[in-house]
Amino acid sequence: MKTRVIILIMLAGLVVVFGLLGWRLFYLQHSRIEHYRDTSKRQQHAVVSITPRRGQILDRHGRVLAASNRVKTVFVEPRAIASIDDVKEIASGLQLIVDIPGNEICGMILDSRNPGFAPILTGVTPAQSETIADAGFVGVGVQSNWRRYYPMGPLTSHLVGLAGVDQSGLEGVELKYDSKLTPGKGRDVFFVDALRRPIGMKDSDSAGTDGSNLVLTIDSTIQQFVREALLKQLKAYQAESATAIVMDPWTGAILAMVSLPDYDPDDCSKTDPENMRNRAVSDTFEPGSIFKPIVAAIALDEAVLTRTEKIFCENGYYAKFRIGEWANNRYGDMTVAQILTESSNIGMAKIGQKLGPKRLHDGVKLFGFGAKTAVDLPGETRGVLHPPDKWSSYSVTRIPYGHEITVTAVQVVRAFAILANGGSPVKPHILRAVVAPSGEIEELYEPAGLAGFVVSTEVANWIVREALTSVVNEGTGTAAAIDGCDVFGKTGTANIALASGKGYDTTNYTASFVGGAPAQNPTVVILVSIRKPNKALDKGYSGGRVAAPVFREILEKTLACLENK
Repeated sequence: MKTRVIILIMLAGLVVVFGLLGWRLFYLQHSRIEHYRDTSKRQQHAVVSITPRRGQILDRHGRVLAASNRVKTVFVEPRAIASIDDVKEIASGLQLIVDIPGNEICGMILDSRNPGFAPILTGVTPAQSETIADAGFVGVGVQSNWRRYYPMGPLTSHLVGLAGVDQSGLEGVELKYDSKLTPGKGRDVFFVDALRRPIGMKDSDSAGTDGSNLVLTIDSTIQQFVREALLKQLKAYQAESATAIVMDPWTGAILAMVSLPDYDPDDCSKTDPENMRNRAVSDTFEPGSIFKPIVAAIALDEAVLTRTEKIFCENGYYAKFRIGEWANNRYGDMTVAQILTESSNIGMAKIGQKLGPKRLHDGVKLFGFGAKTAVDLPGETRGVLHPPDKWSSYSVTRIPYGHEITVTAVQVVRAFAILANGGSPVKPHILRAVVAPSGEIEELYEPAGLAGFVVSTEVANWIVREALTSVVNEGTGTAAAIDGCDVFGKTGTANIALASGKGYDTTNYTASFVGGAPAQNPTVVILVSIRKPNKALDKGYSGGRVAAPVFREILEKTLACLENK
C-alpha cells in the first residue's frame, strides 16, 4: 500500500513537471514568438540606413541656389586597431594615398573622441577610394555622404541660408522649408555572419524618396546687381550695414533681398554670427521721413484734410512741440503734396494732430506696422508700435515723421507696395513653387487677387502719381530720377535712438529711399536703407545723397532686366 502511494505521488509529480514544461513551450512559441523572432532577425541581419538627396533650391528661372552632391570620406575606426604600431602602419599607408602627412593622420586617429569613427579626408576621388579598398587596412573604410553646396555663395546667403552636416536646415529657406526639402529615409537589410559581415543578398530594401525641390521668387540676376550697387555704396560711405529689397507690388513676390554684411554658406565656420543675420527681416529702425507718405495717405483717406488745404509750417520751428526742419529750412503755408515734396517735419506733425492718436494708430496698424508681415523667412521681428494709451503728448506729432516707432525693411516695402497697387494689402513671399523629384508641381504659390483696401484707390494713386513723383522731380529725391520714366519715391534720414531708450545719437543716421516705377502702373517697389554712413567723410549722410543713387541704379537695371524677359 505504501509503495502504491509513492508511485502515485511520483506520477503526479511527473504530470506537474510535464505540464509546466508544456506551458513553458506554449508561452515561448506563442506568447513570446514576436520577441524571439525579432531577436533572431537582429542577429542574422544588418540594417544600413539610406539617406536620399535633399531637395534643391532654385531661383525663378531654374538657376541652382542650393543642391547636394555625393562625397566620399575615408575614415578610421580607432577601436578596431590593436596597437599604436598598427596606427602608425595605417597612417604610413594612407599618407601615400590621401596626401596627408602620416603624423597628422596618427593625431586624427588617437585624438578622436568617437571610438567608432575618425574622419581623415572628405572628398576622396574614386581612384583613391579604390586604392584604399584594395589595400585592405584593418579598421579603415570609405563612407559616402551628401554634401550641401551653394553655387551663388554670398549672393543669396541670407535668403537660402544653410544646412548643417546632418543635412538639416539651420538658416533661411533651408530652415523655413526644412520639412519639404528633407528626404524620406530608406534602408538596406543584409544577411550577416556572427561578426556582422555581409554573407548574402539583401533580405529587403527601401530606397526612400528624395526631398522636394523649391522654386523661389528670387531672380538671381536682379539679386546680383542689387548686391553690387549696395556693396559699392556701403564701402564708399564706410557704413555699418545696408539692406535692399525689390518687390512686385501686385503679388508681394520678392525679386531680390540683400543684407550686408553677408557670408559664404560654403565657408561659414569663421563667419561673425552678426553677419549671418538677415537684417531685412530681423533689424528694426526708426524710419524717419520714408514714413511720411503712409501717414499722409491715412489722413487723406480719413478726410481730416484735403489735397488743396494749406497747413502753416511755423516758419521752421514748432516751439510748442520742439520740432524743427531738416537743414533748418523755413516753410510757411504748404499743401500735403508740398509737405511731402520738401519733407516738412512740422507739416507732418500737424497732420498727426488732425488725425489724433486713435485714428493715427489704427491707420498705421492697418498698413501692417507693429506686426509681422508673415514673409516666409525665419527671424522676422514685428517692430514697435505702442498703443495710444502708452503715448506721450508728443507722440502724435513724432510718429507722422517716423520717430517713436520702429519698423523692418520688409514692412516698409510692403506698405509702399500697398500704395503702388492702389491701396490693397499684399503678403511678401519668397516661395514660388514646390516641385516633386519627378518634376511634378506639388504646390504652386498663387497669390489671391487684390481684395479689400487699406486706403482708397483714389488716395493711393494720388500719393504715388502726384505727391511722390514730385518728391523725385522737384524735392529731396532728385538723385533717384531716371530720364523718360516717371519715378516715385521718398527719402528718409532718420536719427538712431540710443540703446538706453532716452534720446538720439546725434552723429549717426539711417539713410533710406523707397519708391518704384513707372508711377502710372508700378512694376516694382524698391527699398534701400544704409545704416551709419560715415559723416566724417564729409560726403553727406542723407537718404537723398546716400540711398537715392543706389535706388536709381537698381531701378534702371531691374526695369531693363524685366523688360528683356
